Amino acid sequence: MGRGKVELKKIENPTNRQVTFSKRRMGLFKKSNELAILCDAQIRVIIFSGSGRMYEYSNPPWRIASVFDRYLKAPSTHFEEMDIQ
Repeated sequence: MGRGKVELKKIENPTNRQVTFSKRRMGLFKKSNELAILCDAQIRVIIFSGSGRMYEYSNPPWRIASVFDRYLKAPSTHFEEMDIQ
């Protein structure tokens, strides 16, 4: 038995929104680490909170400039082929 679909909408209560952001941010970083280890992937995650604060994770630890240089030189990918909403 899985969970039902959750309606995605902004959390109005600022305290609840911050708690949810923190938990999901840490979950995303944990999954990123797992993907890097299991698949030998090079991962960089950059997140900006609603207040503008930046959080980042990278595996292996890179300088941000080298990440953007590599991104700009990489061939484009086609996200429209995936079912990302």
